[in-house]
Amino acid sequence: MTQKEINIRYREFISPDELQEEDRILADAAVRATRNSYSPYSRFKVGAAIRLSNGEIIKGSNQENIAYPSGLCAERTAMFYAHAVFPDAAMEAIAIAAVKDGNLCGKPASPCGACRQVMAEYQKQSGIPMKIILVGAERTYVFDKVEDILPLIFDSL
Repeated sequence: MTQKEINIRYREFISPDELQEEDRILADAAVRATRNSYSPYSRFKVGAAIRLSNGEIIKGSNQENIAYPSGLCAERTAMFYAHAVFPDAAMEAIAIAAVKDGNLCGKPASPCGACRQVMAEYQKQSGIPMKIILVGAERTYVFDKVEDILPLIFDSL
């Protein structure tokens, strides 16, 4: 037996205001996207914003449904729309923000496993790393590529 270890690197910022300008713009867009959330059941509003290689910023928000599994996360809403409208543009970065009780959550919300896997698919398709920015009021995390939040990505087909 050999024991191995997986290390994950990320940067932590006290505030989204400390981000580089292009990332701060994306983080602000994710926070604004929370306003379009349809979340009457959880009251947990999530917004995502994607920066494409063509300069476009695409936003999405979580959309709930009374038949629970019929809803969709903000990240996948944004990624699916981005690829449907701009199929040849790479997704360079995605920012994710969450609002509860009208306030940006202190700690960043982390994407679910399904969203991480979809990020992995689009990153693989484009051939370039997708930066992930998790926005919070008390701290913001920046990961350089999907493997940093999804080690051992499923891609064995």
